[in-house]
Amino acid sequence: MKIALTALALGLAVSAGAQAQQITGAGATFPAPVYTKWGEAAKAAVGLELNYQAIGSGGGQNQILQRTVDFGASDAPMSAEKLETGKLLQFPTVMGAVVIIVNLPDVAMNQLKISGEMLAEIYAGKITKWNDPKIVEMNKGVKLPNLAIAPVYRADGSGTTFVYTSYLSAVSPEWKAGPGAATSVKWPAGAGAKGNDGVSATVHNTKGGIGYVENAFATQNKLTTIQLRNKAGHFVKPEMSAFIAAASAGDWVNAKNFAVDLIDRDGATSWPIVSATFIELPKDPKDPVRSANVIKFFDWAYKNGAALASGLEYIPLPEAVQTVVRAAWHSQVMSPDGKPIY
Repeated sequence: MKIALTALALGLAVSAGAQAQQITGAGATFPAPVYTKWGEAAKAAVGLELNYQAIGSGGGQNQILQRTVDFGASDAPMSAEKLETGKLLQFPTVMGAVVIIVNLPDVAMNQLKISGEMLAEIYAGKITKWNDPKIVEMNKGVKLPNLAIAPVYRADGSGTTFVYTSYLSAVSPEWKAGPGAATSVKWPAGAGAKGNDGVSATVHNTKGGIGYVENAFATQNKLTTIQLRNKAGHFVKPEMSAFIAAASAGDWVNAKNFAVDLIDRDGATSWPIVSATFIELPKDPKDPVRSANVIKFFDWAYKNGAALASGLEYIPLPEAVQTVVRAAWHSQVMSPDGKPIY
């Protein structure tokens, strides 16, 4: 078994009959669909089996700080102070979009138009009916029912919530003043559900429901999404071209710990709620072989996983960013004798 582990750490090919080596991770539900696909492909390609638990970004950060998993995953970038005290390297894997889903009779896919300011009022409990004059004025010709709005939010500590509330804070000074932006906030209105899948299911089962989810969950479950007004004042549909337009506006060069801000970027066609999602990996791993396998897995994903990510409507990282991440792996993640593990 030691020989097999050593060969794997060196990046040698694993024979068809060899047992796959397991790596464990926990955290964000936002990237769970693409991590699952990458895990299936990497097991066959390089003999690495991913055991990933989508428990939410807050849980992922806690577990890697406690070293109960090989890596943590979070949509909310960990603070510089936590990264330093936890001796963690943070790096991005893909980018994705948060979209708004609704359950309204007689309203078609992407027919409804909403502004960010109105979303803040809905989640603040200030706009409570779907035929509110503000919504009607923005949606002339759309049949809007006299139906109570039922906001749904994440009940668990969530990077998706961090991304969504960061957007609400960017477009609404009132929201920024409180509840603000965090992985968990005190919601003035609505009901909580666990995970992106929980929010999706609750909205799907609630007439008048509205919620925020990672785009892959909306597309996979054929949920009704809406158009949002972006920073340029244009209504845009949640489509890959709009996500890419926003992602291309990110300032990766000056982003400390790769925590790039992609919320409400400039551009006529930009979708306003886009974010990178992150991995936290110990710089001083207890088991260097397992950490080397984590790096090997994500290195393989960078090189071979772009098509799988795009197929799920995530945005692959630019190659220039991948190159900088690889340099960080080599220079910051060390074995006990002070040598790079990968």
